Amino acid sequence: MVPPAVSPARRAWQRFRRNRLGFFSLVLFSVMVVLSLFAEVLSNDKPLVVRYEGRFYFPLVQSYPETTFGGDFATPADYLDPFIRDKLTQGDNWAIYPPNPYGARTLNYFASQPNPAAPSSENLFGSDDRGRDLLAQLIYGFRVSVLFGLALTAIGVVLGVITGAIQGFFGGKTDLAFQRFIEIWGSMPELYLLIIFSAVFAPSVALLLVLLSLFGWMGLSDYVRAEFLRNRQMDYVRAARALGVGNLRIMWRHILPNSMTPVVTFLPFRMSAAIMALTSLDFLGLGVPPGTPSLGELLSQGKANIDAWWISLSTFGVLALTLLLLTFMGDALRDALDPRKNPV
Repeated sequence: MVPPAVSPARRAWQRFRRNRLGFFSLVLFSVMVVLSLFAEVLSNDKPLVVRYEGRFYFPLVQSYPETTFGGDFATPADYLDPFIRDKLTQGDNWAIYPPNPYGARTLNYFASQPNPAAPSSENLFGSDDRGRDLLAQLIYGFRVSVLFGLALTAIGVVLGVITGAIQGFFGGKTDLAFQRFIEIWGSMPELYLLIIFSAVFAPSVALLLVLLSLFGWMGLSDYVRAEFLRNRQMDYVRAARALGVGNLRIMWRHILPNSMTPVVTFLPFRMSAAIMALTSLDFLGLGVPPGTPSLGELLSQGKANIDAWWISLSTFGVLALTLLLLTFMGDALRDALDPRKNPV
């Protein structure tokens, strides 16, 4: 009996799963990303559900004044206030708090230790020099870094694939013109441009994403160009042209699927570079707006507060773990997409 045919994608997935280090890195990284997407549920200074005097309240999705829970002021309730907490536990009243009762910008004015505070039962990972809970900063900062890395990688892949495909498929003068443009554009001082634009415009994640995207596509473009230059000479491309298939359809339906190996292999390493770029710029004060959770800003705090070892150690641990997982995933993808190295 002839065994059922296995698609190339499934064979690649089987090879990837056989690489235990890469596969478990993917699982662990996916779990970390999913948990960070629910950061507000895991780490927040607002209760998830409150039952007060027979009524239910949901502070996580709606803001309530302090007078709602027996306070004297119409300002938003501070759920870290011992008075409010006492009100929420009297009689039949109760409140369900997140596992870590601090948000990304929470300042605990009722802390028992000066800032930065060492790890304790009050702050499991300690606090930074502004009094913010370090565990909350790490959770939210990791989410900002990962989402930024994903966005920058996606934009870089789209631009790199388009430009590389045009160069490799058409060749000749088109390829020559693009190559000269890339040489000129790649020689521009990226860091100086970031400093200039940071001084002119207000810092924002969107501005940073646009500026880094202008330079982040060139590396992948070279790989895609080489694949298209090689594949355009194949017999299946010549057959498609003989049948009258248009250039765009040949590029999209025939050459691109056979040129995706460097693109897929490039993704984890490109994402690592994006996370490191954001962290470095935040460390220099050129990244996200002030007050936004950031791993780079925490590293800068650790540098400024050498005695507060918990800031540098925990931030470096999260950053190193993230980059290691992405590196292991990239190595496993490279091996999985090379059937000559590990055939099924």
